[in-house]
Amino acid sequence: MSGAAEGRDKEYGKLLWDGFMDRKRFIRSINDFRRDVKRNCFSWKLLSVKVFCSKLMVKINGKGTAVKEACKGGPVMAQTMEECLAFLNGARDALDELSLLAEQEEQLSQEEERLEKSLEEEKKRMADTIQQTVKQRRDEIGAAYEKEISKAQEQLRKVRSRREKAKNEGMKERIANETAAFREEIRDLKLQLKSLMKRNHVPGYCQSTLYYTLYFPCHVKEYLALLVFALLFFLAVPWGIYQMIPERKPLWLMVIYLADIMLVGGGYMAVGNKTKLLHMEALRDGRKIQDQILANKKKIQKTTTAVRKDRNESLYNLDRFDDEIARLQQELSDVTIKQKDAINTFETVTKNILTDEIEHNYKAKLEQEEEEYQRATQELRRVRQQRKEKQLSVTSQYGTYLGNEFMDSQKIMELCDLVRAQKASNISEAISVYKSQV
Repeated sequence: MSGAAEGRDKEYGKLLWDGFMDRKRFIRSINDFRRDVKRNCFSWKLLSVKVFCSKLMVKINGKGTAVKEACKGGPVMAQTMEECLAFLNGARDALDELSLLAEQEEQLSQEEERLEKSLEEEKKRMADTIQQTVKQRRDEIGAAYEKEISKAQEQLRKVRSRREKAKNEGMKERIANETAAFREEIRDLKLQLKSLMKRNHVPGYCQSTLYYTLYFPCHVKEYLALLVFALLFFLAVPWGIYQMIPERKPLWLMVIYLADIMLVGGGYMAVGNKTKLLHMEALRDGRKIQDQILANKKKIQKTTTAVRKDRNESLYNLDRFDDEIARLQQELSDVTIKQKDAINTFETVTKNILTDEIEHNYKAKLEQEEEEYQRATQELRRVRQQRKEKQLSVTSQYGTYLGNEFMDSQKIMELCDLVRAQKASNISEAISVYKSQV
């Protein structure tokens, strides 16, 4: 801080304390000091003294008026120089007091707003702490029980899987036992068919199911298979070959169809004529054996379907799995009930305890901030009321005579200078001279 600033500090300090008993001089010193502070706000000492002066003026305002009013009960036209100066000085002192009150009101308003914000933030922190703590504890309880429930469910899934596997194995075994006679008969019939074909020197492919489907159909499925064969080789194949040709022409399609008919149809006729003409009797006997094989296959399929649809599981020895499943289901039910009870206890008891503990931890600080806030509010209300009363008083005693234009300390000082310089004999004349100089 510069030497000039330190000199001002000492000067104003002396003026403040020496002029304390002279109210008018004290008020003027404070306001001169305030204006200098605004111009030289770099001095932190001056700022500290400014705050002190503001508070001191509030205390003084509660004890009496700043000056003796020039005309008690309302302003009157001053006639002498001393009366004019007293009136103007009284107006200046009143305006300075009003300015100090307005400034303090602003400071207290900011302080109230700050304390209110701080109080709300502290309440929000408490509420957030309660919410987070409650949520964390609830989640921890739920997670602990969910872990046990997951374990029980996993064990239950494994036991059910083993049971299903054992059931399938039992069903396979049952199907094998109940269809054993049919399978044995099928094996015997295939041996008979093979022996028949060998004995009559019939080609081996004539004993296949495909051969009898193509040349000796007698069942609905075989006729459908024959139709599919015809559509495939006499429609789909030729058309597919035709689509593969880069330059497709109707002539090529006819050629392809003719070639297909000659090759496939011719081959079909050749095989049929060769086998049927030479071995018709043996092929008819083979047809009978094929029918018996198909009949046994239908029986096997029917038996398999019946076994799989049978709901009676007592044949598969699944009691040990059922007991384990029942035990795990009961355990899972018990854990679920305990989870509900624990959550209910938490919501009805533990949650309230946690809330009370957290509120207790914040209670002292909240009470302190609430007290500070209420104190600031009351102080602001008091100062605001003083400012209002002072404003009305100043307006009534001085504003109606000076007018709003001259309700300013600097302008009033200039009016005083005009009166002292005897450039005006009264206030109205001083106002007229001031306006003429502007």
